[in-house]
Amino acid sequence: MNTVVKPQAETTRPYAAQVIELSELHEDTAGQGAPLVNAVNPLNNVKTRLQVCVGDVVLTVGQLLAAKEHQVLRLNQPVEQPVDLLLEGAVVARGQLLAVDGHFAIRISELPVALKG
Repeated sequence: MNTVVKPQAETTRPYAAQVIELSELHEDTAGQGAPLVNAVNPLNNVKTRLQVCVGDVVLTVGQLLAAKEHQVLRLNQPVEQPVDLLLEGAVVARGQLLAVDGHFAIRISELPVALKG
């Protein structure tokens, strides 16, 4: 038996930790109980936000502070190159930037093998 002692600030009484044994989980052949895993992946309904990176530009803070309205900043990304789709800052796909019904859109052109399903 292992003894776990809480820090002095909380209490001076030690607690006993015990190893427990659990029986193995067997498939329910009688058809009772809820299934452990749905046939549909439960992650399919989790919402996430993708970002699209069309390029970047490097300039000094002075140049940024001196920027004027209607000034054009040329990005490093050529127009014919695919743009990156980002999830939490990581590229998860690439595609072509389009306009659909007055909104920007992406036509996916590259997916990693893991996402092709």
